[in-house]
Amino acid sequence: MAPSRSIRRPLRRFAQVGWRRRALVAEAVTGLLLARLALIAVPFPTLARRLGAFVPPSDPRATQARKPGMPDEAHVAREVGWAVTRSARYVPFKAVCLPQAMAARVMLSRRGIASVMHFGAAKNTTSDEHKPLDAHAWLDAAGVEVTGYPVAESFSEIACFV
Repeated sequence: MAPSRSIRRPLRRFAQVGWRRRALVAEAVTGLLLARLALIAVPFPTLARRLGAFVPPSDPRATQARKPGMPDEAHVAREVGWAVTRSARYVPFKAVCLPQAMAARVMLSRRGIASVMHFGAAKNTTSDEHKPLDAHAWLDAAGVEVTGYPVAESFSEIACFV
């Protein structure tokens, strides 16, 4: 009984939002699925070429894309962020920071809005040398923190895609 009850509430809430938001959620779910499949099936160097120009965080293109844009662009960026982060909670696979950033970047690109996808890493503070590196990806566009925020202070930005 509990599993059916747990799915009813999100479905009821989904039915209550407007058709534009429902369409955004459907697009976000599709984007998350495609991003997840791409991360599994495509080598990252090949995938990285499709994400944009890989630049250091200090690159002028990265700082320019982070600046506030037109109010309508900021509104679209907030809506895309809402749809992607909300959808990531309910998809039947793990949609962590990188697939979220990838899906949101594609959605924003389709709408002609420039974005910056950031990559960061945190130092391994434990004594376990074999622990994998902690990494994080986040996206911002038109002065809006789209996905992956808040970023923990332990993460240092390494590079970004513009």
